[in-house]
Amino acid sequence: MTISYQRDVASSTAGGFTRLLFKWKGSLYKLICRELLLFLVVYVSLGVIYRKFMNIEQKKLFESVVKYFDAFLNMIPLSFVLGFYVAYVAGRWWQQFLAIPWPDKSFHTIACYVPGFDEDSRILRRSLMRWMNLALILVLRSISSAVKQRFPTLDHVVEAGFMTVTEKQLFESVPANEFSRRRQGTQGI
Repeated sequence: MTISYQRDVASSTAGGFTRLLFKWKGSLYKLICRELLLFLVVYVSLGVIYRKFMNIEQKKLFESVVKYFDAFLNMIPLSFVLGFYVAYVAGRWWQQFLAIPWPDKSFHTIACYVPGFDEDSRILRRSLMRWMNLALILVLRSISSAVKQRFPTLDHVVEAGFMTVTEKQLFESVPANEFSRRRQGTQGI
């Protein structure tokens, strides 16, 4: 789950970004702490063993092993590996962008397949498009702080015209857990 700290960054003072790095929920350091700790233990252990416990012959052997591995390390350029990584990250980002349900194609399909110029056809087309926008807003309220800030409650969605009062009452009558918290007045599943 993504943890958003946008409000903390926006209201941050001097040194606030540094403090933000050390927040434990979703922290970069939380992600890499085990690997970093293992690396540091091995690094310090090898340094102590090399400096305190090895004689001159063992140090020369150790240095030759290090040079051997260093020669093979330079055979695969780092920029080549980073290129694959960047391509993978860009591909993942693009797939996430394509997964956003843009309603435009559906709007054109509704306009084509719901024929008629009378009042009933027009109201049906507008209702279908409004419901699609409403579904997108309800989903994006859960994952986007900008949409949640624009529509903090369902009353704001009703005020904007995406939901009627009757639809709001129907929506609130359905028990649902949002982010594993019970909504007031409903029972969890």
